[in-house]
Amino acid sequence: MNAPQRPLLWWATLAAMVATSASAQTAARAAGPAGRGEQAGASIPDFSGVWAHPSWPSFDPPLSGPGPVRNRSRLRTGESNGSQLVGDYTNPILTSHAADVVKEYGNISLAGVTYPTPANQCWPQPVPYIFWTIGIQLLQEPNRITILYSNPDHEVRHVRLNASHPAQVTPSWYGDSVGHYEGDTLVIDTVGVKAARPFAMVDIFGTPYTEALHVVERYRLLDYEAAKEAQERGQKENRHLPFNDSGMDVDPDYRGSGLQLEFTVEDEGVFTMPWSAVMTYRRARGGWPEFVCAENTHEYYYNKNSQVPTAEKLDF
Repeated sequence: MNAPQRPLLWWATLAAMVATSASAQTAARAAGPAGRGEQAGASIPDFSGVWAHPSWPSFDPPLSGPGPVRNRSRLRTGESNGSQLVGDYTNPILTSHAADVVKEYGNISLAGVTYPTPANQCWPQPVPYIFWTIGIQLLQEPNRITILYSNPDHEVRHVRLNASHPAQVTPSWYGDSVGHYEGDTLVIDTVGVKAARPFAMVDIFGTPYTEALHVVERYRLLDYEAAKEAQERGQKENRHLPFNDSGMDVDPDYRGSGLQLEFTVEDEGVFTMPWSAVMTYRRARGGWPEFVCAENTHEYYYNKNSQVPTAEKLDF
């Protein structure tokens, strides 16, 4: 009676051994060249959903250390005056050349003219400029992250996971981005952002950059209270916009986690030291909106045509 059961037990044991070996090989392949795939899939944070940061005009300062260029023009309530963009050219992170550029843009704004930026001219927004965007969505796959941005026009970045930058990076609109998970944090490293382009600036104040620009992003989830506190702290610098062009706002009834982005910027051609900033997102109210930038090329605010991208010849 026992003899027929022995082959069945033997096959079951063999199958378990094969499954274990295959699982180990899959994990080894996932580790990638830097050995960063050791994190179990079940522990990878879930960043799904639409997130909103409805504030204007720039980044939130870090809790400590060198921070981004801030607006010298302030509202009576103390927040940055989004209607008059005068970057603080005395910020010690700036080289003398960069300070002169920021000061020049500020003088244009003080004269009552809205100067062109990648956002208001409907051009691709480089990192970290694009981080101001009110709406964001991260699509997570085993080998890549896709990041969607809501406005002024839908833009998309692609991040390769557990990969390395090529030895020679070809400069592009958003640069070459590679990422990996460190515990509960998604880390993205970006180089190769095209600098030879119109409106090459890292923020709304016109701060320039060179092709040496290097940006490191760190995304993690915050509990409800921490996210709410961080966003309220940021709104002491940047004005809250419950009604904005993208139509996106924070869901007041959502009590789940928030999403925080901390990023560090370095560029020896422009900055005297690395600096950091923060963007804290909370769950957006409603779905992903339709938002198009380049339908009206005539600027109403200073009677000039927008410098929207145009093709010199047909591409079809």
